[in-house]
Amino acid sequence: MRILRTDEARFAGLPDYPFQANYLDVEPGLRMHFVDHGPANGTPVVMLHGEPSWSYLYRHMIPMVAEAGYRVLAPDLIGFGKSDKPANVTDYSYSRHMSWLTRWLEDLNLTNITLVCQNWGSLLGLRLAAEHHRRFNRIIVGNGMLPTGDSPVPAVFRAWKAFASHSPWFPVARIIQLGTERALSPGEMAAYEAPFPSAEFKAGARAFPGLVPVSPDDPASAANREAWRILEKWRKPFITCFSNGDPITRGGDRHMQRRIPGALGQPHITLRGGHFLQEDSPREFARVILDALKAEMAA
Repeated sequence: MRILRTDEARFAGLPDYPFQANYLDVEPGLRMHFVDHGPANGTPVVMLHGEPSWSYLYRHMIPMVAEAGYRVLAPDLIGFGKSDKPANVTDYSYSRHMSWLTRWLEDLNLTNITLVCQNWGSLLGLRLAAEHHRRFNRIIVGNGMLPTGDSPVPAVFRAWKAFASHSPWFPVARIIQLGTERALSPGEMAAYEAPFPSAEFKAGARAFPGLVPVSPDDPASAANREAWRILEKWRKPFITCFSNGDPITRGGDRHMQRRIPGALGQPHITLRGGHFLQEDSPREFARVILDALKAEMAA
């Protein structure tokens, strides 16, 4: 496996991203970057990004949660952000992403975790929480799901999957902007392009749409069904925080609310924004997290 590493200089001076870099080898020679911000003894809040973003997506939320006394950890998935990037699309699979993220979780030995996840952060995070349910205290999902391939996928997703696989042009920052209602600044657009100095660095981003289970016999379907069996018994807090402007995940919040016992009676909310609600409503999203953490302390 040929591994690419983005030059650290490309991340210098990014707007609103002052966080110290932390690295962990998730397999020999493969380095995962993560933000670790806030008191080391604080209750951990893990924020998982999706496609084709990185921990920069949570830059406005991380300080709000950390300043309230919590330890915020935001990894860059392998292939994204400051993490290493295997060079071939075939280097990536759902199970490998799960293995890399599990190694990170276990090496840091995190417990009592609040999971915050969106997009592919949900496809990985919900399964991670199910498979390591003793480590997680609550789950907050924004614009995400855990598909098994047993339900039809929206036409807009099929078009996105074809584009990621076949388009000679894969403009990461433009893709983020298409999923965001507010106009990103030139500095923010540059920050989303920073991890990818050339097309060969984008294999992980191109791979993700093709890894979503779209048929019942997909390689990840059985493991995701098993995760659902655990989530259907999940009685710890489960909160959905979707946006009102995402055509891909619309309705997924109600589906999870019906199936997961821990969703009953929780303060589910719909925020203003597109697919990347961390860009459109970051303060409101962070407030949902803080309210959930405070509710437990008051209970």
